[in-house]
Amino acid sequence: MAGISNTEVTKRIYLDYNASTPLDPEVLQEMLPFFEQHYGNPSSSHWASASLQETIEQARRRIAEAIGANTNEVIFTSGGTEANNHALKGVYFASTQPRRHIITTTIEHPAILNPCAFLETLGAEVTYVPVDHWGRVSPADIERAIREDTILISVMHANSEVGTIQPIEEATSIAKRYGILMHTDAAQSLGKIPVNVDVLGVDLLSIAGHKLYAPKGIGALYVREGTAIAPFVHGADHESGRRAGTENVPYIVGLGKAAALAAQKTDSREIRNLRKALKEGLKAAFGNRVRFNGDPDNHLPNTLNVSFLGLSGQEILSRCPEIAASTGSACHSGSTTLSPVLRAMGLSDYEGLGAIRFSLGRYTTAEEVETVIALFQDRLQ
Repeated sequence: MAGISNTEVTKRIYLDYNASTPLDPEVLQEMLPFFEQHYGNPSSSHWASASLQETIEQARRRIAEAIGANTNEVIFTSGGTEANNHALKGVYFASTQPRRHIITTTIEHPAILNPCAFLETLGAEVTYVPVDHWGRVSPADIERAIREDTILISVMHANSEVGTIQPIEEATSIAKRYGILMHTDAAQSLGKIPVNVDVLGVDLLSIAGHKLYAPKGIGALYVREGTAIAPFVHGADHESGRRAGTENVPYIVGLGKAAALAAQKTDSREIRNLRKALKEGLKAAFGNRVRFNGDPDNHLPNTLNVSFLGLSGQEILSRCPEIAASTGSACHSGSTTLSPVLRAMGLSDYEGLGAIRFSLGRYTTAEEVETVIALFQDRLQ
């Protein structure tokens, strides 16, 4: 497909699944009746609300089963950002310690870093543990950061930008040894790799619906039974008093269905093979003019972060407008500065400003991968 012109390629190719996934048709079909027919308030007792509480609990069971939890340990939220905020702020405000210290990493999502910064204004102390050149945090560094007043360790399960999977089990083992709560942001990992709260050992875990082929605006927070956490929204006694607000039934149903589908489709061999083909094709086309960022062994099966040396990410995507990809994590898209994640990994501006994150998904095809390689080869030479 060498020598492709702008007029020859009309199909748009979506390779930004880490930013947001399309809604799975099965998810949509399960949601529709709760827009059209079952529209009552779940807290009401009349015919228009009949069975809605059981519908919510069925979705909660599906999510619990997908992550190996009990149903009473799942709180519905408005998304991954709220789940992260609830985990951090909920633990902070529930703690009775006069001094409260939190440990996290330098490559967390802003939904972790910004709440930590907010808690610092209230008197919290936060240690930001660095990562290595693969974007991986060292459990030994986490242990060295622990203090007598440490109340929480928060480390993402997998990085959305470079795909590196973090050593959560080792970090949790350390946290338990010191009697410290452990949280992980699993927004990018659930549905791509196995996620089980007992295997990971965590006390809190965040889920984002729109990374899981569910709608935007819905998520969940796992809270291990017995974990002290303050309510995030105060009002009525929804979600066992932990998160007030009338339940968003259609979206809750969608998240439950998406979680059930994810539990069935955890085999990522096909996506892993497509990622491998993309990497090998770009390497063959560009040689030493590209470098691949992230852990080469322990990474999400769908994520490939590639630096095109000497170019800028925005320039690259402007030359290939048919392709939806990202110049970094979605929250930094459009920025001309080096991604904070790549900076934390030690990349220079020359190495990092031309970084493109390709994130593949359920509907990516081999033909699309071949087209992307040919387009890049044709337009970036």
